[in-house]
Amino acid sequence: FGTLVDSMPFWYRLGERYLLARGKIPRPGLRADLATLSMTQTAQYLISQYGISDPVGTIIADINEMVSDFYLHSAPLKRGAAQFLARLRGRGVRLCVATATDRPLVEGARRRLGVLDAFTRIFTCTAVRAGKDRPDIYFCALEHLGVAQEDALVFEDALHAIETAKAAGFRVAAVR
Repeated sequence: FGTLVDSMPFWYRLGERYLLARGKIPRPGLRADLATLSMTQTAQYLISQYGISDPVGTIIADINEMVSDFYLHSAPLKRGAAQFLARLRGRGVRLCVATATDRPLVEGARRRLGVLDAFTRIFTCTAVRAGKDRPDIYFCALEHLGVAQEDALVFEDALHAIETAKAAGFRVAAVR
């Protein structure tokens, strides 16, 4: 969903904000350590590396609470995204979302931003049970869309996800 919504700067600082709010000092390299992880993997990492005693589900809920205000009230669409989606839909291109962001945040933001009808389905790393360090989410989306892999195009904004999709044989459009 970060290919449509300008959210990366917010996500880059989220792990640090979470830890500081719990009285923990983030170590150097935290952003890189969390960059490729799903929400479940992030929670497991915070438990193992920082001694967070909450269960995985509670950590995910806390993180989602921290970002929900951003997604539900202020996360902007990237410049040109609405027009691009409208053009694709106008040409009959079927679209779905494959995102590391959890479903309630994606649904709230896309409703607020007026892009609710552009997508036939939302796939999340949490639901697929794999981060974008594995291609599982792309294959789930491909199966849903019912097109051949060579006819699909993955839009990605994170280098590790671009590398994962390309290594799995997908054509990828890198989004700044």
